[in-house]
This record gives sequence, structure tokens and C-alpha cells, in this order.
Amino acid sequence: MATESTTPLRVRPRIWIGLVIYLAYVAVVFTVQQATGIPYTSLGDSGRDLFLGAGLSLIVGAVLLAITTSLLGWWRPALFERTRAAHRWPIIAPVLMAVALGVNLASTDWASYDGAFFAASIVLLLVGFTEELTTRGLLLVGLRSRLSEVWVWLLTSALFGLMHLINALSGQPLAPTLQQVFLAFGAGTIFYVLRRVTGSLIWAMVLHGFWDFSTFAVGHGAAGTLAGLGPVLEIVAVVVALVGVAFVIRGADERTATP
Repeated sequence: MATESTTPLRVRPRIWIGLVIYLAYVAVVFTVQQATGIPYTSLGDSGRDLFLGAGLSLIVGAVLLAITTSLLGWWRPALFERTRAAHRWPIIAPVLMAVALGVNLASTDWASYDGAFFAASIVLLLVGFTEELTTRGLLLVGLRSRLSEVWVWLLTSALFGLMHLINALSGQPLAPTLQQVFLAFGAGTIFYVLRRVTGSLIWAMVLHGFWDFSTFAVGHGAAGTLAGLGPVLEIVAVVVALVGVAFVIRGADERTATP
């Protein structure tokens, strides 16, 4: 349904504002993670390492993003579309991703979790709020002030993928980091499709948060026999999203309203 807002924005959206917010978020996350001294490759060692190495930066980022969005007055355009996409079938891509998520959770060795590790893992759900609000929220609002929707999709997905390069600076080998960047571009396209089809970023936040939780969970302990199916379904979902994105962009008129 349409979610047109009659309340003027406090700050006129600009491309540079969205880019500054994006860069600031990446810088904050990287700085906090480096300050804890926990390398990326050690996040799965204990609940303490997971919380300090990842969870703490997400908490700090979430607080700063909420303050920034409130000061700008961008909550509504960041979270809601004015009109949903006319074509609904591309929702198949996020549905496939949700099925892959379920496979990951079903393949997880839950016996390997202790209370502290599980609690720290729950904090990881914040990644859906922080990374979606940064890229397909505030950055998207800034880009929509000047650019066509195809560029909005392409840049938000590409910058979402490039965001993961900081993992290489935190100790992850370069080859798997580059693979992560390309997969994140595909996942970003899935989340963009979900926003356009449902008319809200909130569903993308939920799917994103639980997806990262599931991929981390299945890698902890001894994975079940179905674990290999999750990545296959993810690739299929990315392919469907790359085909469907043209249909959800078609006819989009989401230029950000000005004060």
C-alpha cells in the first residue's frame, strides 16, 4: 500500500549526505572492532569474542544511526516506499532466501552453543537494522534525490557489497572476503527487491538479520547433512533477484520529497 508522507523532511536529501552516513557507519564499525582487538577469524571462539568483536560495534552503530535518522527526519522515506512495485513475482527471491535460512538453522549444531555464545549471537540480529538502514535506508534516500531508480539499486547493492571489505582488514583472508563481497551484492539485490515488493524496509531488516544469524550459526560446531543446500538456494535466489530487479524498478517513482 502507499505510504506517502505529508510531513516535510527536516533536512533536504542529498547524495553526499547518504554517502557520508555510509562511510561514517563503516568507519565506526571498523574502529570499534579494531579497538576490541578481536580478529574476524576469532569471532566464533567464545561468546565474549563474538560480542566484543561484532556485537558491540552493531550496538554503537544502531544507536548512532537512530539518532542521525531522527535529526534528519528521514525515518519515513528510509523505511517505506510511496508505492509498491507493480510486479510481485520477484518476491520469489526473498522467499528462496528465507527457505535457505531455514535450512541453515535446521543444520546448525545447537548443542555446541552455551548461554553466553547464544546471547552474543542474538545481538547479531542487529545487523539487519544497521546495515539495511545505512544502505537501503539512508543512502537510498540520498541517492533518490538525484538519481534514477536503476542507479539507486545498483549503487546501494554495490556499496553494501564493498562494505564487507573491512573483514579483510580485520583478519579474514582476501579470497573469501572478495567472495563475500560478490555474494553481498546479490543479497543486497534480494533485500532491495523485498523493499520494493512489500513497500517497506522492515521486512528486509528482518530477513537480513536472521540470514546473518543463520549463516554464522551453521558454521559453529558440526553442521548437519543439509548444510550444503543453503548456499545453493542462496545462489538460486540471487539469480532470480537479478532477473526480477528490472521488473520491480519498472515504473518506480520514488524520488525523495524535499522540505
